[in-house]
Order: sequence, then structure tokens, then C-alpha cells
Amino acid sequence: MTDGPRIAIDAMGGDSGVSAMIAGAARALRKDPSLRFTFYGDEPRVLDEIEEHKGLSDRVAVTHSPEAIDPREKPSQAIRRARTTSMGMAINAVKEEKADAALSGGNTGALMAMSKLALRTMPGIDRPALAALLPTLGENDVIMLDLGANTECDAQNLVQFAVMGAAYARCVLGIARPRVKLLNIGTEELKGTGELKDAAALLREADYLPFRFDGFTEGDQLSRGQVDVVVTDGFSGNIALKTAEGTARFVTDLLRRAFKSSLRSKAGFALSQPALNLLKVHLDPNNHNGAVFLGLNGLVVKSHGAASPKGVANAIRVAASMVRNDITRRIGEDLDNFRAHAFANGTAI
Repeated sequence: MTDGPRIAIDAMGGDSGVSAMIAGAARALRKDPSLRFTFYGDEPRVLDEIEEHKGLSDRVAVTHSPEAIDPREKPSQAIRRARTTSMGMAINAVKEEKADAALSGGNTGALMAMSKLALRTMPGIDRPALAALLPTLGENDVIMLDLGANTECDAQNLVQFAVMGAAYARCVLGIARPRVKLLNIGTEELKGTGELKDAAALLREADYLPFRFDGFTEGDQLSRGQVDVVVTDGFSGNIALKTAEGTARFVTDLLRRAFKSSLRSKAGFALSQPALNLLKVHLDPNNHNGAVFLGLNGLVVKSHGAASPKGVANAIRVAASMVRNDITRRIGEDLDNFRAHAFANGTAI
């Protein structure tokens, strides 16, 4: 069997801790037997969980870590304990080339801070961005970035995010020329901040890159399936993401309440069960799990803290896909191309 991507997993991260992370890895391995894992965490607990999954022990290694990062721990505190925590050790495995990607469901702020410190940003990238997949009515999910890593961004940051997001779309969604838009308060060219207008002008000139810039989009269009990559600052992106998640829960809870309101409604619920199951699958965050820190000299994937084993397996799939498609190299090539053209045309940023 040819060895596939090597994934370093923070076994102690996430709301369910060891059990969900290891069950997720076992699920991923059943679909892709070439994967290899190294778990970092409390060794006795990790080994006990591995024994619950037949065949997993043949494809994994376990490294004991004496500490774990608390969900409420400040990034500045977490950084000082990086070398002795399961999260820090998983990231360091990527730095030392012992793993091709790291995965954690733990503290997002700590994961971002540790990753940036250990791996550093790629040449040509000022700030890494957090990107994730959101469900749409189209054939593919939409990639959105930044989702909270950078609350304030200038035009240069937004252009870099667009390049990184497009490379992500080519790797994970398999779209040769992704459609890219900037999130704005309107679609007209005159609307938005100076940073958005400047970024749009630069992206319109970058038609030689392997993506298509389609201007601006508004928040109510994110789920329509008419764009592949949506670019914004981390402040707006995080609000948009949390609003979308809250709306999905609102609709689900409203339907549940409506179907319980009367005997006739309960009968209607029985008849509508197939359609409701389809809706549930579409809105289930576990089917879209796996946010990525783009722009680092190494791959780090953030699993949702409440992810089920199915969600963890999906995050592993995202990580493996990026490794196989060498996304770091692709981003670097696109950035080099952009800078060369911008410099030649006197528009270097």
C-alpha cells in the first residue's frame, strides 16, 4: 500500500476530546486506507480509544503530551506552553516535516497564534487567513475567507486572500477557474470602503491568474451558488459566518416547533420526512467541517469543536486533499505571478 498524507492530530482538542478525534480518524481511514496518523495527547487514553477501532492501530503512532490547551486559554498564554501541549506538538510535527498537515478541534485563537509562530507566513503573504466551506444551493460549496483571523484588512491583504482562496477552490472543489467576489454592502462599483475598491481594481487587472474576479457580492447572496470564493476581512467574515449558522439553526428549530403544533402538523411531518432529512444533511455543519489557515509555510486545519466523528473525518479529507494538491506551492506560484505582473505594470502593492 502506498503511503498517503501524514496527518498530525491534536487528540485532546474539541468538545468531545479523544473519542471523537480518534473515531473520526478511523472513519477517514476506512474511506482512504493510505492515510497515516500521529496522535498527540494523553497516551493511555489515546491508546484505549484506538483499541476500540479495528485496524486503526496499524496506521497510527502515538506521542504523549503532558498538557492540553484549555478552550478559554488566551493565545498569549498558550504560546508559552506550545512545546508541551498536544496542539503545539501537532503543529511542530509539520514544522519538522514529520507530518504533512496538522488537525485540531481546540481553541481557535491559540491554534492560530501557535501556527503563525511555528510555521511563519509564506513569502508574499502579510497575514494568514482562516477559510472554510459554506453550503449553497449550487453544485458546490462556497469558500469564504477571512473568518476571524484578521479583524482589519487593507487592499493588499484582500488581494492575497483572493489568490489563496482561489487556490483552495482548485484543490478542494476541483474548479479550474473559480469565480471570486468581494463581500460588500452592494454590488455597484462605487459602494464600499476604499480598501474594497482598491482591491477590486487590482483583481480586475489580474485576469492572467487562474480565477475569474466577478466584482462584489452581498451577504444575502452567499448561499445562492453563484460564486466559488468570497473574500472579506475577518471581522465581517466572522459575523457573516455566525449569522448564517444561526439562521440555519433558526429554520431547523422553527420547522421542528411547527410540526409539533398539532395532530395535523405531526401527520404532515411524517409525509415530509424525506425532504426534511435532505435539508438536515445539507445544513449539517459536519458535512462542511474543516476550516484552513491559508498562507503559512505548512498546513493546519481547524475542526469545529463540536464536530462528530463524521465531521472530523471530513476535516481530515480536506487536509489530505490539500496535501495531495500541494496547495502551498500553488499559492506561491500564483502570488509570484501576480507580483511580477503588478511590478511590470507599475501597480505593485
